[in-house]
Order: sequence, then structure tokens, then C-alpha cells
Amino acid sequence: MNPVYYVLSVNGLLFLLSIIFYYNPPKKINGLYGYRTPRTMANQDIWDFANGFFNKHLLQYAAISFAAALGLSFIAKETSWQPIAIMVITLGVCVLKTEQELNKYYDKEGNKLKK
Repeated sequence: MNPVYYVLSVNGLLFLLSIIFYYNPPKKINGLYGYRTPRTMANQDIWDFANGFFNKHLLQYAAISFAAALGLSFIAKETSWQPIAIMVITLGVCVLKTEQELNKYYDKEGNKLKK
């Protein structure tokens, strides 16, 4: 498979989904669409916060990873696991940053921390 097509199908799809999530965030708690963890589904306040934060960072990091993987596909003669590794790292970073931010403002049950 052509490395450019491979990157477009892996990292390009992630970037496209991040655009969709950014401009169409889930309005209500659901089990199908959005940043879903037991804590974020505890109440609407934490749901809105987590999805807004995650979607913003996913868009930024997906754009960076898409550009990096596309650049790699032009430099390298053959790509196999690198675009997928870049995608997994992108998603992992977004999840970790979101969880860190949730820990600053919410307890484990989803209640807002008093400061």
C-alpha cells in the first residue's frame, strides 16, 4: 500500500473525527459518542467539561500527528507501524491530559472540588 494512502486512512481519519467531535460535541450524556468514562458520565457538568477539554486537545494533537505521519510517509520508503504508533500516542496523550485536568477540578465520584 502506498504510504501516503496509509497515513490518510489512519491519521487522516483521526484528524477528520477530531474536527467532527470539535464542532459537534455531544450535548447530553450518552453511551455512544463522546469522552466516556464512569466519572465523566456521573453528571452533566463533568461531561461538558471533559468533552470540551478532550475535543480541543484532540483536534490540536491530531493535526500535529497527521502532519508528522504525512511527513514521515514522504521521507521513509516504507511505513508499517509508525502511523498507528503516532495515532495511539496522540490518543494516549489526550486521555492523560484530560484525566489530569479532571483531577484538578473533580473528585473520583464526579463532584466539583471546592477551592
